[in-house]
Amino acid sequence: MQQANDLERTKFIPNGEKVKPTFSKAEMDGRVAKLRKHMSDNNIDAVFFTSYHNICYYADFLHTSFGRYYGLVVTPKQHCTVSANIDGGMPWRRANNGENIVYTDWRRDNFLYAVKKVLDESGVKKGRLGIEEDHMPILLQKQVRDAFPDFELVDVSQALMRMRMIKSKEEIALIKNGAHCCDVGGYAARDAIAAGVPEYEVALAGTQAMVREIAKLYPHAELRDTWVWFQSGVNTDGAHNWPTSRKIQKGDILSHNSFPMIAGYYTALERTLFFEEVDKKSLEYWNINVEVHKRGMQLIKPGVRCMDIAAELNEIYRSYNLLPNRTFGYGHSFGVLCHYYGREAGLELREDIETVLEPGMVISMEPMIMIPEGQPGAGGYREHDILVINDDGTVEDITGFPFGPEHNVVTR
Repeated sequence: MQQANDLERTKFIPNGEKVKPTFSKAEMDGRVAKLRKHMSDNNIDAVFFTSYHNICYYADFLHTSFGRYYGLVVTPKQHCTVSANIDGGMPWRRANNGENIVYTDWRRDNFLYAVKKVLDESGVKKGRLGIEEDHMPILLQKQVRDAFPDFELVDVSQALMRMRMIKSKEEIALIKNGAHCCDVGGYAARDAIAAGVPEYEVALAGTQAMVREIAKLYPHAELRDTWVWFQSGVNTDGAHNWPTSRKIQKGDILSHNSFPMIAGYYTALERTLFFEEVDKKSLEYWNINVEVHKRGMQLIKPGVRCMDIAAELNEIYRSYNLLPNRTFGYGHSFGVLCHYYGREAGLELREDIETVLEPGMVISMEPMIMIPEGQPGAGGYREHDILVINDDGTVEDITGFPFGPEHNVVTR
């Protein structure tokens, strides 16, 4: 009987045919070329990615961990994803460029054994190894240090995050399609709103509509990770509250959030709504938040610092004595990100971010205030649009679903 230790530690599984990639070869080659230039400029001999976002960004492969590590090794000559045997040939089919090596479960250290094999085959046996300190767990870092004693580990996460903040034309085209899918989900969800309908049913209507639209636009893509957060009443108090079984009632404040996911690229539509009627105090808060939202979109333009946008919008809330009710920053970058991985934190509209806006950036404007339960106008008020800073300096709002009281008091 064959023993586990006698079985293969790594495999090559070119099963099926390569699928149509999300981006062109020129786009992906360009990304890797910029990465290798950064490596050369900083005397980095190889980079070992372990995050969802960078593996997806540089290989067009979005993995599913389930307790297993995945990786991407890039050297001056090699570009190879490292995947678990449980996925079979899918990672090889999905990876846009480069090779794929599969590690098996027969021994616990097979993941780093596969990484070492890729490095050895590329002729990189010592030097400086780039890792992502913002993603690699301490336990894995220790294992990497033990497995590669001849390498100095250096962080590349922040530098590459700044590179990802500038989107290519192909990325912006995909993000615009994502924004369109957001609108599709928004209209489907609004059509599902009625008295006695639970939050989750509205969320399902929006999610299904978006998945079908993504399938139509990208028939070669994996259909995964698209979702809706639909909230009512007290459940609107948090921006990331999941839908529940609470049923919609007349006079409810509602919050809709469409989140289609295309090849790891997240987009978003967020809107405040009311069902059947809106009371005077709620209308007052809603209009104030819309005022902040409109001004925020006017402020987004090249040459402006993120922190200065936050400071000016804070003054509007302060004039209404609502600054303490603000719940988070005013916006963030778009690209490869999700609620369970990734975020280009250097491009957020917060008081402590000095990044200067420039062409190629894609950023949201999403002010929110929360009025606690028991007070007049209680609930969470939030609007969200996606803006693209074009090469000519113009700013384009790619969100189509309307906002404000004149559009989003839903009656049946």
